[in-house]
Order: sequence, then structure tokens, then C-alpha cells
Amino acid sequence: MTIQLNDMALFVEVVKARSFRRAADVLRMPSSTLSRRISALEAAIGLRLFHRTTRKVEVTEAGRVYFERCLRIVEEARLAHEQLDGIRADTAGVLRVSLPVDFATTYLAPLIAEFCRMHPAIEFELDLTPRNVDLVTEPFDVAIRMRAQPDSHLIARPLARLRPGLYASPGYLKRAGEPTSPADLADHQCIDFPKTTTWQLRRKNEKAKVTIGGRVRLNSPGMAKRLATFDLGIVLIPHELVSDEVDAGRLRRVLPDWTGEPAPVFALTESKLLPAKTQRFIAFLRERLR
Repeated sequence: MTIQLNDMALFVEVVKARSFRRAADVLRMPSSTLSRRISALEAAIGLRLFHRTTRKVEVTEAGRVYFERCLRIVEEARLAHEQLDGIRADTAGVLRVSLPVDFATTYLAPLIAEFCRMHPAIEFELDLTPRNVDLVTEPFDVAIRMRAQPDSHLIARPLARLRPGLYASPGYLKRAGEPTSPADLADHQCIDFPKTTTWQLRRKNEKAKVTIGGRVRLNSPGMAKRLATFDLGIVLIPHELVSDEVDAGRLRRVLPDWTGEPAPVFALTESKLLPAKTQRFIAFLRERLR
């Protein structure tokens, strides 16, 4: 059985595009030629890789298994050619990065600006989203994520571990009083994610598990921080996300000896083999966040 690497690459593009026509546009080749090449690949393998109808193209079970293997083979071959051509060593091109909204806006923005000045030949496409993007089928070079457990199929490179602290506005503390121990938090308004009922706190070798309650539950650290400045309660959040509010006096540290569980920050990629632009960006963030 002789299978050409080029045909595997064509198959990968069809799966990513979920359409022969769109894949043909990307590859700049006639749809009929692409369809004929994929049919020849299926014949060589002896299995159907796609269910074709007049309206859509669906990947078969065999196609999904084959895609997972082919994607890595094609990517490694591409990078090998780039390395031989000297392209991989050149810090240039378009860097596509998925970023968590609040962490990127509040903390990463000045770092990204610094990296831009250091590497003027790199162009950036930044996608700020709370969702876990699919690095296999979506065109991202790297995704920066907080807290989330990395997918076992992805390569996770730790960048930092942020330690959350307790913060509230002076107005809230004047009205509700200032807690003097973790147990006092049970009597306060606490702003946190939906379904969160406890906070795990620690002070040196001491640990405390506190049951919390509050009127506001939300899925945005940035919004939680903002509402805390309007006297709505106490928030448990990394200092890196509230430093501006603290400096301006809009928020104040509460129970300063106590911190929450560390919030890890990861750089996630689909492959260990990375072009120079991605390597440099990850190394830069690791150095600055460390």
C-alpha cells in the first residue's frame, strides 16, 4: 500500500474545513481534483473516510482515527521542511493566540505590547474568549488558559501560578464590617462563580475551608472585580487582576495573611514541534510571569 504524504495533507485540510469546496479554496485546487485524490486515498486504505451527501461532508469513525494520526505526521513534515528552508528559525509570520478575556485585558496587554516591540516582523491575531478552543481543528498557534485542567491530547507548558487574595471596596467594608478571620466570611456577601459554595484558604501551614454565600454569581473575573468596586461584596482573585483597583484605592486587601489555592496559568499547544514565533512568545511569557 503506497500512500503519499501530500494526500494525507489534503485529507487533513478537508477535515479541518468540513467541506471539499472550502478545502479546495484553501489549497487553491479544483474541487474535482481534491475529491478524486481523497477517493484514491480511501481506495488505498480500504475504508471510507467521509460520508458524502449533496449538502454536507461528515467524517466517519475511521476518518476520525486516521485524522488524529495524520495531523501530527503532516505537521511534523511541514515543520521539518520549514527548518530545512531556514523558515523555522526566523521569528516572523502571523501568531494566532487564544487568550482568557479578563487576564489578557488586565494583565497580559502590556506584556503583549512589549513582545510586539521586540519582534516587529510578527503579526498578531488575538482571540479573547472564555471557551476552550479546539487547537486541532481551529487555526491557533497557542492558547493561554488559567485554572483549567489541560486536555490530555494537548501539550501544556506551565507559565505561572497566581495566588488569589481577598479584596473588597472601602465602602463595602465600612457598611458590612471587616472580617478578622476566615470564619467571618460566612456572614459576608462573597462574589464568585456559579455553584461555588466554599473557598479554600491557607496561611503558611494553616488551612481553612469556608462556606460562602452571596447575591451575585458570575463567570467573569473581570466583572466580579468590577462589581466589588461598587460595594457588592468580597472577591477572591489574583492580585494581578486587581492591581489597578488597589493602587487607585477602589479595592483593599482583606485578611492579607490568607490566600486562596494557586491558579495555574498554562500555554497549550497541539504539538511539541513549534515554529520560532510560538517558541519565543511562550518563553517570553514564562520569563515575565515567573
